[in-house]
Amino acid sequence: MALSAASALAALRRDIASIEAARPVSRTRRHRFDSEPTVFCAAGGFLRGALHEIAAARESEIAAATGFALALAARATSRAVLWAGEDMACAESGALHGHGLDLLGLAPERFLAVQAAQLRDVLWAMEEALRCAAVGAVIGEIRGSRRDLDLTATRRLSLAAAGNNGIALLLRTTPGIEPSAATTRWVISAAPSAPRTSSPLPCGEREFAVRAFMQNSHALDSPRIEARLVRNRFGEPGAWMLEWNDDNRNFGLAPADREPVVQAAFDRPRHAAAGA
Repeated sequence: MALSAASALAALRRDIASIEAARPVSRTRRHRFDSEPTVFCAAGGFLRGALHEIAAARESEIAAATGFALALAARATSRAVLWAGEDMACAESGALHGHGLDLLGLAPERFLAVQAAQLRDVLWAMEEALRCAAVGAVIGEIRGSRRDLDLTATRRLSLAAAGNNGIALLLRTTPGIEPSAATTRWVISAAPSAPRTSSPLPCGEREFAVRAFMQNSHALDSPRIEARLVRNRFGEPGAWMLEWNDDNRNFGLAPADREPVVQAAFDRPRHAAAGA
């Protein structure tokens, strides 16, 4: 009887393996959208119809993670983008500004904001929005570790996103430790920027979230962040240094050399220029 049970278990495993091989979900649902951030191309593409977590490395860097999430949502869909958060989160981090959204490539008329008193209301609003055909991406701002944000809650969000081919983003002030159904988990940190080469853009209250995380922004150039992919269900983790491009309104890999290279002098002999 023991041998029979072992044989049945082996046959069941073979059946499951054949079913998974015949249904490559990760390949059919992973898409590269127009102007996709380079980091997602390096990570193997971005999975639509799924839940993704984006967390700040620490609470003081929530604006860097906010800019990353908004820039991603702006390019993930041409439909409306809904932002849901608790009242306390808005009071602590400030409200988003229309001009800043436009700088990130998200037209204000495509942006919807919902404020709720409790986390359960935020999760409900996210789930309902993901089931709406007019909404293509949903961002939920979560502060700290929350008991309500368990595996069941994240699974419901993942299923709602899959049903409408939308994108659900959980924006967290600190990295989560709870079990989650999220396909990827990102940890975003602020990074030093290169010296400024052009005049700064105006900034208001979280107006341009990517710029807001930098100190002394008048002396800095394009914002930079460090994006760490700590969990990837359909690929490898990784880490990238990203730089914001105002012209493309997109993140790209930051150049290795921050400072300009000094050219050799042409008005002196070669040996004198080399020894200078």
